[in-house]
Parts: sequence; C-alpha cells; structure tokens
Amino acid sequence: MNNINKYVEHTLLKPDAKKADLDKLLREAIDYNFLGVCVNPINVKYAKKVLLGTNVKVVTVVGFPLGANLSLIKAQEAQNAIIDGADEIDMVMNISALKDENDTYVLNDIQEVVKASKDNPVKVIIETDLLSKEEITKAVHLVGVSGAKFVKTSTGFVKNGLGAKVEDVKLMFEIAQKYNILVKASGGIKTFEDAKKLIEAGAARLGTSSGVQIMQGV
Repeated sequence: MNNINKYVEHTLLKPDAKKADLDKLLREAIDYNFLGVCVNPINVKYAKKVLLGTNVKVVTVVGFPLGANLSLIKAQEAQNAIIDGADEIDMVMNISALKDENDTYVLNDIQEVVKASKDNPVKVIIETDLLSKEEITKAVHLVGVSGAKFVKTSTGFVKNGLGAKVEDVKLMFEIAQKYNILVKASGGIKTFEDAKKLIEAGAARLGTSSGVQIMQGV
C-alpha cells in the first residue's frame, strides 16, 4: 500500500493550535504529498495561500464539533469557506435530530450545506461513537440521498470515544455503495496498521493528525 499518502487528510482542529502548528502541518502535507489538509475555517484562506501550486486539497469543517447549529448558519459557514478557498466541506450531522427520528430535519440540514457548497464535495460526520448500528444505517441512508459525496465516522471530539472502528466502516461502506457515496474514516487513526485496516474495510479517505507517523510506518 505505497500510495497511502493519497488517502490522508492531514488534520489540525485542536482549539489551542498555534500558527507554528499550522505551518508545520502544511509543510508536512507538501513534503508527504498528502491528499489534503483539514483545518478550522479561520485557517482556510492562509492554508490555501501556502498550498497554492501544490495538489494538496484544503478541507474545512462546518457545524463543528456538535452539529447543533441552525441549518442557515451551517450553510453560511460553508459558503464563506468556499469563498476563502476550501475545496471540500466536512459538516457535522445534527445528531440529536437523528436520534429523535426527525429524518426530514436531518436531510434538509445536509442539503442546505450541499447547496451552499455548490460543486465542492461535502462529507457528513455522523459521530459513530454516539450511534447504535441501526442509527448508523439510517444516517448513511440519509447522507446517501442528500447529495453529499461522503459519509464520515467521527469528529474525534467525543469524550472517551474510539473514533473510526473497522466494524463501523465496514457497515458504512456496505450501505454507502448502494448510493454511490464514499466513506471517510476519522478519529483515533494513529498507525500504518490502523490506516491499512480501515482502507481494507472500505475507507476512501482518512482524517488523521498522525499522517507523518502513518507514513513512517509504511
């Protein structure tokens, strides 16, 4: 698996990250030719400037990390991010609405962000650590009919959460195939072995802050 770097979205979303941390992330993304970086919205414009002339995509987050913003706010976040240069949007699903079986709200929430993002791919974070298998199945179905391009496991911000689990990715992939969408695994991916298992389970993307460590294990 020599091309594992092209699965990696090298990620820095920590609230206490400094500019030096961001610069390090961007240098590493260039050095290892990662598929992309995932940064907070405030850093999109700067990341785009630094990565100009490279193949590294700029990904940012919307409704992060709780998914509980109003849909119009999420849509505005996405629109602003695209203006600043984001290539892709990772939004957090409204988890409470999913658990309340308010499927119409969940679907409309995603579609507002998809619409605001125009032709830029949207990935929907469903926060698998908080869901039953039945809820994961429903969540992937809703993403599949929404117009989004990916369904994503986790924010990585759930306390005591495990993040991307192989069995969850397998389940998500099985359902996602029916809708021609892809799976992004994120949360707790630390090593080459972790990455390899998740790719084999069906992940087309890996969101991780341990991209360099993964590459060193290849």
